[in-house]
Amino acid sequence: MQVVAFSTPLNPAWRWRIVSYSGEQVEESREEFVSIGAALATGWKRLRELNIVDRTVAAPIHRSTRGR
Repeated sequence: MQVVAFSTPLNPAWRWRIVSYSGEQVEESREEFVSIGAALATGWKRLRELNIVDRTVAAPIHRSTRGR
């Protein structure tokens, strides 16, 4: 599992999102934070509280070009 922080042009406040290694969104904050650090710290705390084991497999970053 990973925790990411994001903001948007329409809402510059930071929020956190927990995603699995396969890219599936697990949970997202409703609370807004003034800094990216505060958002990430709270997101990691929430991830530890959830105590979820991520059994997904990350998608490969590079594709093989063998056989082309």
